[in-house]
Amino acid sequence: MTTAPRHLLVIGIGAGDPDHLTLAAVKAMRRADVFFVLDKGREKSALTRLRRDILDAHVPGPYRVVEAEDPWRDRTQDERAGYTAAVRDWRRRRADVCERLIREELAPGQCGAFLVWGDPALYDSTLAVLDDIKARGAVAFGHEVIPGISSVSALAARHRIGLNRVGRPIHITPGRRLAESLPNDDGDIVVMLDAHETFQHVRGAGTWIYWGAYLGTPDEILIAGPLDEVADRIRRVRAEARARHGWIMDTYLLRIHPEEIGAGAGTGAGAVDASGENQHEEDGLHTRRSGAERAQGRVDGGQYAEHGQRLGVDAPFGDLREHHAEHEDEEYAEDERRRVGRGRGALPRGA
Repeated sequence: MTTAPRHLLVIGIGAGDPDHLTLAAVKAMRRADVFFVLDKGREKSALTRLRRDILDAHVPGPYRVVEAEDPWRDRTQDERAGYTAAVRDWRRRRADVCERLIREELAPGQCGAFLVWGDPALYDSTLAVLDDIKARGAVAFGHEVIPGISSVSALAARHRIGLNRVGRPIHITPGRRLAESLPNDDGDIVVMLDAHETFQHVRGAGTWIYWGAYLGTPDEILIAGPLDEVADRIRRVRAEARARHGWIMDTYLLRIHPEEIGAGAGTGAGAVDASGENQHEEDGLHTRRSGAERAQGRVDGGQYAEHGQRLGVDAPFGDLREHHAEHEDEEYAEDERRRVGRGRGALPRGA
């Protein structure tokens, strides 16, 4: 009988696109003797199937999967104390299930794995559950974490934006705590787990939203634009998607654009300096943008939402990419003409 310890791998597998799997994740999956899956019910059975598809694609030979039912969670509690108590109770019962799986299905000396959507370090309970089990002392094991591409990173990539702006922070919060993050005087806000569509209460000129649901999956939906203009559309599309699939997982970025707020608007995240010019650095090049150029920036930035509306949110994303590519070429040509006109000379594509 071996005295070698049990070992667990907590593997981030990305937001939903199998191509988001990292090489480190693939190597870790091939080390595992058994994979533990907590079944979230019939409505989310597609997520379980996708995990098996990932295993089929990357783990050679037979592998063993042990499934268990994920404990029910009380989602009716809205006020902070009740919500925290409900989550703690759910995590405790989840730890009971995982402890039993580790003790009964993973022999000493073997390696087990949990496949975690997104990145295990960001709004996922697996690491906290394992800490709880370790603290109980009933079963001993070691564990390591393999990071994954989070839904936040996937959101930014699909909208082709940076998460942060030069010299400014970003704030990540669950939807139920968004009100506590406002007003945000310096930076942008990433919102996750917003079951109550809290964005609809954040109105005002200058605020843009970059929203995405089912990121990385064939059902992915993207909408971007001024919040006042697209909030109702997001609510409608979100309701339709939830009714169609039985569940929804979405993430969004709230950004206050300096271009949308006039001079003298204050010193908040969208303020412009008193000269009416906005200073910023991009790829090490220090520039000053005039009011006219900022107005042009609004037009360029609005193309994304405009074409999403024209094609429809249910259009194949490949079609949307083709339209974006066409306008990217047009925008590059226009930027090149401006550079030459200012005497800076043209830059190579991608500079």
